[in-house]
Amino acid sequence: MNSLSQTLDLFKTKRVLIIGDAMIDAYMWGNIKRMSPEAPVPIVNIDKRENRLGGAANVALNIQLLGATPVLFSAIGNDHYADLFIELMNEQKLNIEGIQKLTNLKTTVKTRIISDNKHVLRVDEEYTNPIEDINLLNQLEEMIQSQPFDVIIFQDYNKGLLTESLIQRAIKTAKNKGIPIIVDPKKENFLSYHDVDIFKPNLKEIKEGLNLYFDETSEAELLKNVDELRNKINAKGILLTLSEKGIYYKKENAVYREKAHKRNIIDVSGAGDTVVSVAALALACNLEDDFLMRIANLAGGLVCEKVGVVPIKRQDLLKANLI
Repeated sequence: MNSLSQTLDLFKTKRVLIIGDAMIDAYMWGNIKRMSPEAPVPIVNIDKRENRLGGAANVALNIQLLGATPVLFSAIGNDHYADLFIELMNEQKLNIEGIQKLTNLKTTVKTRIISDNKHVLRVDEEYTNPIEDINLLNQLEEMIQSQPFDVIIFQDYNKGLLTESLIQRAIKTAKNKGIPIIVDPKKENFLSYHDVDIFKPNLKEIKEGLNLYFDETSEAELLKNVDELRNKINAKGILLTLSEKGIYYKKENAVYREKAHKRNIIDVSGAGDTVVSVAALALACNLEDDFLMRIANLAGGLVCEKVGVVPIKRQDLLKANLI
C-alpha cells in the first residue's frame, strides 16, 4: 500500500474531466445586534463580502489543490455573473476551455448570509430547466474523444446541464475510451447513470432516488438497499456518505465501512465535492478500495471544520495523517 504522501504524489500525474453544474458561492459576513421593526426577522450588519467558485467548479478547485489537472465542462449564462465566474476561474488559474456561455441561461449564484459562523439565510439565483442543446453534446463528446483523461466526474446539482441524453452520450464515449467514471448524483437523474465505476450519493439522496425509507442504523437494511441501487444502475461500486456516521463502500463481493473522525464540525457545505474529488483521483490511481474509502472520508471531514464551501488542500491531508 502507498503512504499518504506517495499517494498525493501520484495525484499530480492525473488529468480529470469534471462535467457538471458550476456556480458562484457568494458570502455576506456580518453580525446580528437587533431585530427588524418591520417584521420578526434579524437585521444583519454586513462587514465583508466574498465570492468563491461553487458546484462543479469547486470540484475542479479541489482537484487542482490536490495536485492534479482539472478540466471543467459546464454551462453558464451570458450575464454579469458569468463574467465574475470567468474572473474567479482565471484567478485560480483553472482551465476555461470547457465553459459554455448560453444566452438563454442564468448563471447560478448561491448567496449565504453568515453571522457568528452560522448560516442565517441563503438566497439562490438560478435557472434549473433542462438544457437541451445539441451543440453542448457535440462539444462534450469531442472533448472526451480528443483529450487524454484519467477519470471523469459527473457533478450533478439539478441545475439543468446534466440531462439524460448528455449523461448517456458522455458515458458511452468515456466507456469506449476506457476512462473510469465517478458520479455525485442528485434526485432528478438519479437512475440515469448506468455502468459507472463509482456512484456516490449521500443518505438523503439514496432514499429520495430509490423513493423509499430505510433504517440506516441497520447493517442489513443498508446492505439491501445499496445492493438494490447497485444492481439497478449496474455500478461497480456504491460509495455512500453517511454524514456524522462516516462512509460506506460496497463493491460486488466486498463491503468497506469507516466511522467519521471526531471533528469540530462547523459547516458541511462542500464536503461532498471534496469526497468525490479525492475518490476520483484514488480511482484514477487504481488504489485499493479500502484506502480510497478512508482517504475520501478523511478529506470530507476536514473541510467540515471550516465555514462555507472550502476545497481540501494537500497539506491539510498530510497534517491530519490519520490513515
